[in-house]
Amino acid sequence: MTDVAISSFDDLSPKTAYALWQLRQQVFVVEQDCPYLDLDGRDLEAGTRHVVLSDGDQLAGTARILDDGDVWRIGRVVLSPTHRGKGLADVLMRAAIEAVTDRDIVLDAQSPLAGWYAKLGFAADGEEFLEDGIPHTPMRLRR
Repeated sequence: MTDVAISSFDDLSPKTAYALWQLRQQVFVVEQDCPYLDLDGRDLEAGTRHVVLSDGDQLAGTARILDDGDVWRIGRVVLSPTHRGKGLADVLMRAAIEAVTDRDIVLDAQSPLAGWYAKLGFAADGEEFLEDGIPHTPMRLRR
């Protein structure tokens, strides 16, 4: 059974925080071969919210919502390899979208996933760019 929780960093248990960072490193740094500094300090900001998707006692996925002033920014959207292909990415993103309703939401989608984000209501909002060698498309969900 899956469960979604949305928490500030201070409300995450040490075990959950470790699992989030481990999953992000496993997918973004190792699987996608993008060596970058994941621990950028933004996890700790007062307005940051962490979306935690659990499947029983396993971390299935996570996303990070940043307070960027006039917009919310969703990033670090990731599913465990063992939980892909089950519709859980939709569950994760819908929870993130529903968590912040008072401003537009922006994100930088990996370009091959832009169509999936469009199905969630996002529209392209700028020119495609490369980040760590991966094409990304800026997108916005207007409120």
